[in-house]
Amino acid sequence: MNSSENQRSRKTLACTAEATAFQKRFGQDLRRRVIDEGEPFAIVQADTPHEIFHAMDIPIITNQWWSAYISAKQLSSRYFDAMVEAGYPANSCKYCSLGLACTLANEPETAPWGGLPTPTVLVARLTCDCIQQVFGQWSQALGSEFFPIEAPAWEDKDPDWFAHSKSDWERVYQPDRIAQMVREMRDLISLLENRTGRKFEEARLHHLMEQINVQEGFIWEAAQAIGAARPCPVSIAEQMPNTMIPQWHRGSDWAVAHARKFRDEVLERIAEGKGAASNEKLRLMWIGAGVWHDPGFYQSMEESLGAVFVWSMYMPFAGPAYIRDIKGKPMEALASRVASMNETLHLPPWMNGWMTAEAARCGIDAAVMLLPPDNRLSQSGTKLTAIALEAAGVPVLMIDADMVDAKIWDHDRMVAMVSGFLAERGLA
Repeated sequence: MNSSENQRSRKTLACTAEATAFQKRFGQDLRRRVIDEGEPFAIVQADTPHEIFHAMDIPIITNQWWSAYISAKQLSSRYFDAMVEAGYPANSCKYCSLGLACTLANEPETAPWGGLPTPTVLVARLTCDCIQQVFGQWSQALGSEFFPIEAPAWEDKDPDWFAHSKSDWERVYQPDRIAQMVREMRDLISLLENRTGRKFEEARLHHLMEQINVQEGFIWEAAQAIGAARPCPVSIAEQMPNTMIPQWHRGSDWAVAHARKFRDEVLERIAEGKGAASNEKLRLMWIGAGVWHDPGFYQSMEESLGAVFVWSMYMPFAGPAYIRDIKGKPMEALASRVASMNETLHLPPWMNGWMTAEAARCGIDAAVMLLPPDNRLSQSGTKLTAIALEAAGVPVLMIDADMVDAKIWDHDRMVAMVSGFLAERGLA
């Protein structure tokens, strides 16, 4: 047992508790619909067009959310061991394969919800070599079908993509790539209509896209305010749930209202001069997915060193990655949102271009970068981003750890590693 298991994050915002309570109720309702009532549902990757399913009122279980859910229940090590026992390599990509590992373990007595039933379809973009194998074999294990979405090469190498993505998305994401994704989304819609009996209405998607713009506008406004505020009013331990939970429900009335409430509470704390730490001295950047099995890590150095994690990708991503001028073309606007989501977070020049700009915007003193040893996509552009940040004057510590595999993480060791790095660089 490592020392991270009892670490909890501190909550200062009222809306944080409200978000987690809503997600708990949502999980219960999703379980009722999927498990108890046997409603048709889909298992999908995070970078797929969730909006199609939302517009058709088809429940979805996002692979990354499911993995985080399993990890938070401290079950990841058990299932990865079962995966190895089944003959899979020990160095499988953990984040994308944890759901498959849970299914292969076939332990209803330990699995959340007793395990997942057969979905209508599994959907993923082919963003790396392993994802086709993971989803293909997962669909077989569940007795379902895998619907792959292509990830064609992005030839437009504009490091400042984030400055043009809202209005000039047709050029930024390339018309041919957008058209390809629209064709695939229409094929997906046909499959869903045939198998669920539910009909897709483009007008409903258009309304949903408008609501998402409103929601992401609130989140982006809060992100800009946090970047400019001294001290930082809210650490990423609270930014993450207040961004990600509404993101899973983007465009819903609750998500829009919660994003507004979060923005307002952030602005109130700034106006009152309240900070995440009582004496902020260092502003840190977290690069990578969240460490879902140890949320308390992000606040562990606030009081001892005055070191606050100000930035993670989730919150500022709301502006450039989600907000779109719809231009009467909701399908195309949605396609532009999905077509390069992983690329902008993991591959050069888009990843390093955005993150160095964000470090400057937020006054970052140092960055801590997650380098999952078995996750090729999360490593692809990460080291080049570290080089770019160092060249911009931002020291970078790269740590070998995984977002869902608690076996290779120790809270005290990681805190000591970051503290030592800051001292070594003359920052603490």
